[in-house]
Amino acid sequence: MAPIIEVSSLSKKFRLGTSRHDDSFREFLVDAARSSWRALRHISSNGVNSANSDWMWALQDINFGIRPGEVVGIIGSNGAGKSTLLKILSRITDPTEGFVRLRGRVASLLEVGTGFHPDLTGRENIYLNGVMLGMSKAEVESKFDEIVAFAELEKFLDTPVKRYSSGMYVRLGFAVAAHLDPEILIVDEVLAVGDMAFQKKCLGKMGEFGESGRTILFVSHNLRAILNLCQRGIVLEKGKLTFDSDAKRAAEYYAHAVAGEKTDSHDSSFDLRGAGSRAPHYKPWLRRLEVSVDDGKPFTGELPIGGALQFRVDFEIPNSTSNFDLRINFVDLYGQVIFAARSSFEPNRDWGERSGAQRLVCDIPRLALTPGDYRVDIGIVIEDRCIDYVEAACRLRIVDFDYYGTGRIPSLGFFVNDQRWRLE
Repeated sequence: MAPIIEVSSLSKKFRLGTSRHDDSFREFLVDAARSSWRALRHISSNGVNSANSDWMWALQDINFGIRPGEVVGIIGSNGAGKSTLLKILSRITDPTEGFVRLRGRVASLLEVGTGFHPDLTGRENIYLNGVMLGMSKAEVESKFDEIVAFAELEKFLDTPVKRYSSGMYVRLGFAVAAHLDPEILIVDEVLAVGDMAFQKKCLGKMGEFGESGRTILFVSHNLRAILNLCQRGIVLEKGKLTFDSDAKRAAEYYAHAVAGEKTDSHDSSFDLRGAGSRAPHYKPWLRRLEVSVDDGKPFTGELPIGGALQFRVDFEIPNSTSNFDLRINFVDLYGQVIFAARSSFEPNRDWGERSGAQRLVCDIPRLALTPGDYRVDIGIVIEDRCIDYVEAACRLRIVDFDYYGTGRIPSLGFFVNDQRWRLE
């Protein structure tokens, strides 16, 4: 089966310092004149032609295909080329090199209020936007009530959209695009403007699209939304496609790339004093971390589901106190604390007044996290005040293991837990 979206050798360049209207004929003539003048000026002044020095490539040699029914997340930092790619796919701008083939009806929601006329009412803009997206007037009329109900803007339907908030713009724009019934839906990060309830509603609608066999391209910095909605992820970095795999692998690759982390470290001892991931206002009271597995075996960076871990943390207490708490946080790649170990949770704690150099040992006999990559943060709290905190003191990868003895590897959620089933 031919791909519904085919991208081949796609590249796009823009001139720095000018607005991005170089696809129009007028801008082409202006740019040509400017380029000639700059070239002549540079040659005459210093003998060097540097007329091409103010161009930048937003995309370079992008190649991929998307099958009908795939839901694909486009992931990347700001400036990676995501929006430029979607604008080319939406036929808003043309590529400099390469080509795109689209074998289906396309609906796009790329920018807040795209295609809206500020002086027209919401009602009028529904018809205008619908026609611009390829719907006939009869189609718009047949779906008008559904669009209005989805947008939840009945009270403001006859108000000029220039008086709408950005969130109201998004509601109306997404409602029209979602009811176009396209084969291909392209959505940029604009949903971040809407409130949480409407974001959930939009993601639900996009989920329905995917289940019905339509193709979705979705750009978001919310990696959880990418994981929940998409089957596949494409990572862009500085205009180049650097990774293309299933959504989970792509999200993990991107999270590691953003943090500049290595995923293949085999250290079991970590110097916490020189760690570069503590905030400037913290002093290095945390000294050293040693990690072992299964009764003293060296930590290699990996642990099977339900494996045992032991942490030895060297730290210093500046003044004599019994009110101190060592904290170990297990954090997923998206910044969420999944599990927190606290020395204050120890029921047999009776350590008295302490000061100076100390060592605490934390035994976790069964770390029942699901497979994936996690970071381990270490903090020390004295007199109910955090005096030192090191992010990513070490890295941990939980690997597949037949935890239940059934041959089925748990993957959904954050934790596994012992369970028993019986049929009554």
